[in-house]
Amino acid sequence: MILRELVGAGRGDREPRSITVSPPQLIGRGYRDYHRFVVTERPTTEAGTTFERDVLRSGRVVGVLALDPERDELVLTRQFRIGGHLATGRGEMIEIVAGRVDPGETPEAAARRECIEEIGLTPLSMTRLFDFLPAPALTDEVMTLFLARVDAAAAPMRAGASHEGEDIEVIRCPISRAIDLMKRNEIQSAPTIIVLQWLQLASFAP
Repeated sequence: MILRELVGAGRGDREPRSITVSPPQLIGRGYRDYHRFVVTERPTTEAGTTFERDVLRSGRVVGVLALDPERDELVLTRQFRIGGHLATGRGEMIEIVAGRVDPGETPEAAARRECIEEIGLTPLSMTRLFDFLPAPALTDEVMTLFLARVDAAAAPMRAGASHEGEDIEVIRCPISRAIDLMKRNEIQSAPTIIVLQWLQLASFAP
């Protein structure tokens, strides 16, 4: 019964709505642009509503879980995140490899490049997992997650793209230790939590 109610609340059984979105209005320019949109939502059986929404324009990004199955290790990063610092006072965050997809670049090429830049390792193989929206109410960011097989023994202690001002600590971490850190709320990066949970479900982790 609950499942039927949830399905009924989805797109298939509701009245169709007409959504109109205005052209973007630039309200801030920086590392990423900030746009305002006027949205008009008009159902077929009632008066429509109009509202404004501000969106951080991040676009397509990738996240990569670097796994060494021979050593049962992950290669993670630790770097400063201003959002984490402002929200919790803990700006030094443990994360998977992640970064933007450059114009004209495929997600696969971006994932490989980000591994080289952020952890100093070239993936031996890569598997595309799935896409998700980290914060669809706030940003148009779409993240594609990958699983990359790497040689953790070749990882340097620090890495990062100097032209982006990156100074990244590279962490070799046993899989069981990473899962434990997640359970203890020591890992708070959403993409990292999501892909570690996927790792558990995929039976790579205890």
